[in-house]
Amino acid sequence: MRTPIIAGNWKMNKNPQETQEFLEAIKGKLPESGVEAIIGAPAIDLNALTWFSKDEPLKTAAENCYFEDAGAFTGETSPKALSDMGLDYVIIGHSERRQYFGETDEDINKKAHAILKNNMLPIICCGETLEQREAGKAEDWVTGQIEAAVKGISAEDLAKSVIAYEPIWAIGTGKTATADQAQEMVHVIREKIASLYDADTADKVRILYGGSVKPANVKELMSKEDIDGGLVGGASMDPESFLALVNFQK
Repeated sequence: MRTPIIAGNWKMNKNPQETQEFLEAIKGKLPESGVEAIIGAPAIDLNALTWFSKDEPLKTAAENCYFEDAGAFTGETSPKALSDMGLDYVIIGHSERRQYFGETDEDINKKAHAILKNNMLPIICCGETLEQREAGKAEDWVTGQIEAAVKGISAEDLAKSVIAYEPIWAIGTGKTATADQAQEMVHVIREKIASLYDADTADKVRILYGGSVKPANVKELMSKEDIDGGLVGGASMDPESFLALVNFQK
């Protein structure tokens, strides 16, 4: 059985004080088992986040990192430093990183290897534009992103990693892929992993859906066979909303 994940992605929001206030509001209210709660926060908030998570059932994620451990890379974040801080995950390949900062499939693959080398796990994002979907190219585009991202990664490492399918047209727009649309693409991703590796590896990988996930639609999404959780933007930034999401099974 794959343990469900609810992962918040705060993007470039909240300062350390606001992070502390959020964490105090959810203290003692997270499920002890049955679901894995994750918060992905800006780099300036990660110290507060990792400190809090030592005593709470909360996993932590950085929103990006570089693919070298150290060096003359001004402004970048070292995966080794993140690992030393106690981070559990790093989100990579988000469409905003690809669109605004020119990240390539090769960059994302290098980052995945660096994250795994440093004993963290990648949350690898993929997704298509509305134009690609309407042109019938969505499946080829998404599976191409996945194949490039996992190149050279062992089956053992991939089985522990996380993939997040986020149709670009549903991120922050209020539009959500129907549960059936999300399930269809997540199933395609799982089948692609099976073809690249084997059925056992594909069955172990947790695949999330992201794109305007809210307490109102999380149960329907989570009822689908291949959807193992949500990568959540705006709805993860309010404590009560985040708690409603992680307690979706109640």
